[in-house]
Amino acid sequence: MANFKDHFSEVAARYAEFRPTYPAELFAWLASLCKEHEAAWDCATGSGQAAAGLAAHFRQIIATDASAEQIAHAGAPGNVVFRVATAEASGLDARSVDLVSVAQAAHWFELPRFFAEANRVLKPGGVLALWGYGRLDLPGGMDAIFQRFYGKTIGPCWPPERKWIDDGYRSLDFPFEEIAAPAFFIKVEWNLARLLDYLSTWSAVKRYRSDKGVDPLPALMAELQPLWGDADAAMPLQWPLFLRVGRMQA
Repeated sequence: MANFKDHFSEVAARYAEFRPTYPAELFAWLASLCKEHEAAWDCATGSGQAAAGLAAHFRQIIATDASAEQIAHAGAPGNVVFRVATAEASGLDARSVDLVSVAQAAHWFELPRFFAEANRVLKPGGVLALWGYGRLDLPGGMDAIFQRFYGKTIGPCWPPERKWIDDGYRSLDFPFEEIAAPAFFIKVEWNLARLLDYLSTWSAVKRYRSDKGVDPLPALMAELQPLWGDADAAMPLQWPLFLRVGRMQA
């Protein structure tokens, strides 16, 4: 695991508690693409958000992450097996899974090696699905403040791989028979404190604190609160998902 870029072990507990979950419709659609539903590999599972969603559609989910700390904080139904392993060396048997899923993580991989590993473990005709989400849009005048925070305040602290998220994975070389995906959205109702809890899991926020010795979130909260109104009031928020989905050649 010498090449594993670990941006999340230190915030694994917060990641498990504060990252949003994915829509049930996404997992139902992915399952509908698969000929069989025996096993799925949820690669870079983090704390298991995607693994939990897939568990209703497959007999077994093998959920791996290179971070032992993330796995220690993961939770999901009983048909999910958690293991520590990299994306490029899963330890799974060849031709053993019907689906390989990667949620909000493919930009960290050595992609040619990962694609080779996905090809190795997928059954003929099996499906690979990469997806993620970027910066959510805040309503009204709050979005200009939030955009400045994202791009200017913590912008220099983002790892270079963040460019793939901002690009929606469109520029990734994707060597599979591509399948067009419908539109999916993460939808939540959060108060202002809950939004800031989520932002505390961002790798750029962690690096800003480390580099500057200052937490950037209280200043952001002070700017947003007058426009939010009652900070305890829940506001509907959403992120559009971007997907690259493909099928292994039979």
